[in-house]
Amino acid sequence: MLKIVVQIMGVVALLIAVTIVTKRIQYNDHDGPSILFPGGALVTGSLHRGPEPDWSFTQDVFTIELETSNPISSRRIFIVEVEGRIFVPSGYMKSMLGKLWKDWAFDAANGDDQAVMRIGDTRYERRLIRVKDPRITDQVATKIAAKYGGGATEDTVREAKRSIDEEETWIFELTPRTAASGVAS
Repeated sequence: MLKIVVQIMGVVALLIAVTIVTKRIQYNDHDGPSILFPGGALVTGSLHRGPEPDWSFTQDVFTIELETSNPISSRRIFIVEVEGRIFVPSGYMKSMLGKLWKDWAFDAANGDDQAVMRIGDTRYERRLIRVKDPRITDQVATKIAAKYGGGATEDTVREAKRSIDEEETWIFELTPRTAASGVAS
């Protein structure tokens, strides 16, 4: 009897694994990610041209779609605005999961920094610049805690800062491709 139960559990686990792999492969060519799976290139939506927008509107945007280029892949990611500049976090960077799942962040930190973000129906060509300056990351941590951590309480802010300081979470500024970052790392 135990042998049959183990076999059934094995078959169910295999079916789940095959389903997940199949869905992930199917989404590689989609215009953007799903909730669970990365997607392909962001192709729909107008490409922003002109001066930088007032990014304060992103306070009301929970996630953006972010496409990186090598290989082309897109994902949903948090965004915060600090003093007119926009930032995205990449968590779990010290975990095994992060090392497998967050290849885009490692690539961006190593110089493959070209990205496209889509907010609503507008795409923006950007560069991902890793930020380590505590004067900036502390402000970003406070915004992350307020927006995604249930409020900027002393505990949530402290935990967000700790995660960034200990490099469990990396912070990237999304700068225009045509401009230098001006950020001291």
